[in-house]
Amino acid sequence: MTLLAHDRYCDEIAHQVAQLRSVVTSGADLSGRVPTCPDWSLEDLVRHMGGALRWVEYIVRTRAGEEVPEERVPGLAGPGSRGDAAVLDAWLAESGEQVVASLREAGPDRKVWAWAGIPTSGFWARRLTHEITVHRADATLAAELSYEVAPEVAADAIDEWLQIVEYVQRTEPHDTVGELRGPRRTIHLHATDTGPGLDAEWLVELAEDGVTWRRGHEKATVALRGPLTSVLLAFYRRLPLDAPGLEVLGEREVLEFWLERATFG
Repeated sequence: MTLLAHDRYCDEIAHQVAQLRSVVTSGADLSGRVPTCPDWSLEDLVRHMGGALRWVEYIVRTRAGEEVPEERVPGLAGPGSRGDAAVLDAWLAESGEQVVASLREAGPDRKVWAWAGIPTSGFWARRLTHEITVHRADATLAAELSYEVAPEVAADAIDEWLQIVEYVQRTEPHDTVGELRGPRRTIHLHATDTGPGLDAEWLVELAEDGVTWRRGHEKATVALRGPLTSVLLAFYRRLPLDAPGLEVLGEREVLEFWLERATFG
């Protein structure tokens, strides 16, 4: 598995922030519920994402050696007043500019606190890329807008999600992800709309000793097929398995079992 370049992640964060800002300023109802994050309004989601950008920026800029409490991060909570799209947009824009600048200055190998056993600034560039990629999907679905993501970013997001599930299973044995251990079952993810330059197929193996995965085309207990963006969103539980363009072949219950238990911990 090859990661994207550090500058590519930084570029993508800037791009995703711009795309999320376009949702904020689209006229969408900021107080409307987000179907894929039902505890949040659209404004709550944007504030969460902007706060995450500022939290990571502070960690990277200060070279923090331990987790930083949110209350120590200036401006993390966002504007004091709610419901003002222009003010929220300006705060989100500043949040994005700050974190991208700090990540570029740090480069990929700066030692900072991080979870998942990768204590580097590069971890945060990749994590933020996919955090905002998926939450932008939440926002666009809530606002009933179209959603696109670059194929190489979508594929890397699936890679990272599988790595996170592996990590949680190793370090949080009592989490629900531990229930994925058991008799061997396999899941095949197959993007149907990518060219020969991108290997966009995965084989996920659930076994007694834990979850493993690899890129490639292999027969499996169950397969999820469809456009790469749809496969990504379904695997992140942002689209139902019966969404247009998606196809489940084989033992659907194995895929549903995975989706119910694969978590960040």
